[in-house]
Parts: sequence; C-alpha cells; structure tokens
Amino acid sequence: MTYILIFLALFIAELVYFKIADHYNIIDKPNERSSHTRVVLRGGGIIFLCGLWLWSVLYGLQYPWLLAAVTLAAGVSFVDDIHSLPDSVRLTIQFIAMLMLFIEIGMMQWELWWAIPIALIVCVGATNIYNFMDGINGITGGYSLAVLIPLILLNREQHFMEESLLIVIGLSLLVFCYFNFRKKAKCFAGDVGSIGIAFILLFAIGMLVMQKGDVTWLILLVVYGVDGCLTIVHRIILHENLGKAHRKHAYQLMANELKFPHTVVSSLYLCLQLTISLINIYVIPDSLAAHWAYFIGVVIVLFLAYIAFFMKYYHLHEEYLLRISNNQSDNQ
Repeated sequence: MTYILIFLALFIAELVYFKIADHYNIIDKPNERSSHTRVVLRGGGIIFLCGLWLWSVLYGLQYPWLLAAVTLAAGVSFVDDIHSLPDSVRLTIQFIAMLMLFIEIGMMQWELWWAIPIALIVCVGATNIYNFMDGINGITGGYSLAVLIPLILLNREQHFMEESLLIVIGLSLLVFCYFNFRKKAKCFAGDVGSIGIAFILLFAIGMLVMQKGDVTWLILLVVYGVDGCLTIVHRIILHENLGKAHRKHAYQLMANELKFPHTVVSSLYLCLQLTISLINIYVIPDSLAAHWAYFIGVVIVLFLAYIAFFMKYYHLHEEYLLRISNNQSDNQ
C-alpha cells in the first residue's frame, strides 16, 4: 500500500511539473540534430529527484550525501535545461557532486587514494555519456529500468543497500516511462533527468562494487558505455567539437536514418542490457576470473557489432549531412 501511494504521489507530481513547464515555456524545440519533429516539454526527469526526496522523507535521511549530490548535480542540470550554462560550470559541479557520492559509498579512504582520481574521471564521464544517450523516446527510462532490475535482484541476495530506495526509484521510472516511452512523448527527461538518474544508478552500482570488491559490475552499464565511448572516439577521428550536438550514436542512426520506431530502438537497448546483466548474475560462475572473462568478452562483441553496424549504415548519415549542408547553402 505504501508503494502504491508513493506511485500515485509521483504521478501527481509529474502532472504538476507539466503545468509548471508549460507555464514557463520549458520546452525542447527540434532542430536538424534532433530525433524528434515537434515541441515537447523538457525536464520530466525531475521526477527521479522527486522520488529520491520523497524516499528520504518517508524512510529517513539514510543517505544524506547521496541526496546532496543528486540535488546539486540535477539542480544545476535543470538550470542548464532552461538557460545554457558553460561546460566548465557543469563539469565542476558534477565533480564536486561525485566526490559527495564517493563519501556516501565509503570510497574516500586513504588506502584508495590512487583509485579515487581514476574513479572520479570514469564516473563523471559515465554520467555525461548517460546524458548523451538521452535522445529518443523511451531510451533513458527503459535503459534505466534495465539497470535497476538486476540491482534489485542482486540486492535481495546480498543486501548492499536499502531495497526501498531502489523500488521507489523504480516507481519514478515507471511514472516517467508512462509519459515518455511512447510514439508521441509527453515530455523528455532533460539533463535534470538523465544526470539525476545516472548519479542514482552509479551510487547503487558503487555500493555493490565496494561490497564485492569487483569493478566488473560496471557491466550493468556496458551497452551505453560501448556506444557512448566509441561514438566519442569516432567524433574525435572526424575532428568534431565534442560539445556540439550530433546524431552519430548507434541508436540515433537506427531511429533517424533507418527509420526504426523510437520505442523499438529503446526496447532493443533495454533487452540487450538486461540480457547481458542477467547472464552475468545467473549463468556466469561467481568468481572474479569468470566475471572478468565475461566482461571483456561482452565488450569485444559489442565493439565488433558497433563497427560492423557503422561500416554498413554510416553512409546514410553522411548523405543526411550532405542534404543539410546543401539546404543551408540554398537558403543563403
């Protein structure tokens, strides 16, 4: 009954936000780099932060540094959704918030001094990749559920964190998916949503890693990781500005050039990540060597699949860029 009431409260909170966003014109206007064609409300992912705050009020302030970190990072991201902020400001805030997260998971220890800078760079990078991947209907909500479900299953066996938090965040994801995981989305997550949920999921994975002493549990984010990292490498090879909007992710090529429905592409990412994670939990032997072998094997397979996909279909994106360039020339 408690969870039902929480779900209803979050649903109402999302509707209230829609009224506020509509009143203050917090919207996402499509451009030549977008994967959508109509104006949509932005920032619906603020419900993840609302879920975290609601859990903290109802279940006690058990993770104060987590609450502070997500509030800081998501809050600045919400401001950025309304008025663009310099990259230096956003990154500085994200590094500060991530240090808060490390305090919460117990990583700020002298014996781990050498790992903290590496983890900081990896985690802030992962957070921004999560943000980069938020480009079509359903992908952020669906993929986040694919990460959260294995975490709930693992937590029931190993209890590395409060299960009620994972469930409440799951409810906030279901509310968001109701409005976003559809052909015509009512809202987009915005940076406040993608950054906020990324911090929450990294916290949960961090708690698991600290308990098990096994960083291969980052496999829970491997699909996003491979797509995001290889896309960044591709753009560096093309000498592109990494801060500029683009349509070069694999999911964007599927949705835009191959014309796959957004919900189909999002479901593909969801199912792929969920399958990889469940195999790691229930099929791979519970040993560090086995987990490393599986992790490396999955990365190699995804890497080869990504390369093969782009070798076959990237010419379609080049043709799209040429059409855009010709249209701009004609307009001038």
